[in-house]
Amino acid sequence: MCSHQPHCPSAEAPDREAAHTVACHPEQGWSLLCNGVLLFEDTGELLPDGRVIDPHRPTDVQRVAA
Repeated sequence: MCSHQPHCPSAEAPDREAAHTVACHPEQGWSLLCNGVLLFEDTGELLPDGRVIDPHRPTDVQRVAA
């Protein structure tokens, strides 16, 4: 699907959000990436195969005391 050089990460890759945006609708809260991922403004994702990735903000990460 991606014609960029180098190719964008696939929808299965952990860095899938790094793919180029091909359609952006901020008024509706979503963007379509060239790998087929729908990225929502709350950081949730809908993958091309129908799987849902829950929102994952940086604040969701637990800090470990040093």
